[in-house]
Amino acid sequence: MLRYDQQGARESAAFEYDPAWLTAGDRFAVEPGLPLVAGPQFHRKAREGSVFHAAIADTEPDGWGRRVIQRDHARRRQEARRRGEPVKARPLNAMDYLLAVDDISRVGALRFQDEDGRYQRTVDEGRRTTPPLIELGQLLAATRAVETNTETEADLAYLRGRGTSLGGLRPKCSVIDENGRLSIGKFPSVTDERPVTKGEVLAMRLARKAGIDAAEARLVDSDGAPVALIRRFDRTPDGARLMYVSAATMLGAEPGDPGEHSYTELVDALRQYGSQPATDIEELWRRIAFSILITNVDDHLLNHGFLHVDRGQWRLAQAFDINPFPERVRELKTWVSEDAGPEATIEALMSVTSYFRITSTRAKAILAEVESAVATWREEGRALGMTSNDLESFADAFEHKERQAAQAIQG
Repeated sequence: MLRYDQQGARESAAFEYDPAWLTAGDRFAVEPGLPLVAGPQFHRKAREGSVFHAAIADTEPDGWGRRVIQRDHARRRQEARRRGEPVKARPLNAMDYLLAVDDISRVGALRFQDEDGRYQRTVDEGRRTTPPLIELGQLLAATRAVETNTETEADLAYLRGRGTSLGGLRPKCSVIDENGRLSIGKFPSVTDERPVTKGEVLAMRLARKAGIDAAEARLVDSDGAPVALIRRFDRTPDGARLMYVSAATMLGAEPGDPGEHSYTELVDALRQYGSQPATDIEELWRRIAFSILITNVDDHLLNHGFLHVDRGQWRLAQAFDINPFPERVRELKTWVSEDAGPEATIEALMSVTSYFRITSTRAKAILAEVESAVATWREEGRALGMTSNDLESFADAFEHKERQAAQAIQG
């Protein structure tokens, strides 16, 4: 049960497990910060964090989703005034945002029912919820209108509830692909100075080539615009939901926390909660190597996640939101270790092999596989239809001294 209270500007929330869940044979804590105990559990809101416990906050709308919700709220109020109807004066609160996410596309397995048993947010009468792939053109036009502040009431009505909560500020929407699978369509932004969607699909394909368990990604043309289509990994082929939490939730990390977090902390979490810790720890090391070699320096804890397997045991979720950043300083958001700091270097990566319990021989073999895959970035880019100018705009992300360091280790 989730309880929310607002008194003026102060908000509070409490979560309580159903007694039947606490005695179920397949019970598990939805996150480490919510142990399996009776009674309400309250959450202390960090300055920049959510009023809700982290596992619930993981299902909130992302930055793009909040933007659409705010615009829709303002437009509805304007239309009500125009019709002479009474208008509620209060601004949107945390619960409004939480329940504005479409129930069909909400991340993970958590769902929210009101006292009448109605799931929030369900589709409005007479409307479909998640659009099919064929409607990408309409979705793209609506998101561009929001970006350029030219959206109509119809644009907002079309986008309402379709924002994903997987994170990020870029324009995106949930869609159903031609195989009936839930996916995310990521659109080019009007502010892009390089083909970002092409770069993401290139990175995701290279990740798979490097032996990383990455989400399926491809480019789809929508009236000449390259849309990145990423298949959702928190749904089974038959549409069942999988319990998901971010790495931030697994570590109990709040936005605005003092200090930085590291991959070695994720290793600790996998040893404590992982169903296959050795496999996932090696996978994590491989992902760090890949991030260093392609300059994926937006690797914060919300861009890593875990899927629940069975009774409190978790696996690394598929890799997602992997992007080359040619213009960024080469510093990781999640440090390799506390000692190594933010530097995105092969030296820092090799310094933690013993902590990851990876032998030197195995580490060199993994690094060789990753570097060999990254070395094909131009060929893979051309196969995606990227032009010479497209490729050149990403060159600094792929061609740098850390690639040379990886090659030198191979001898």
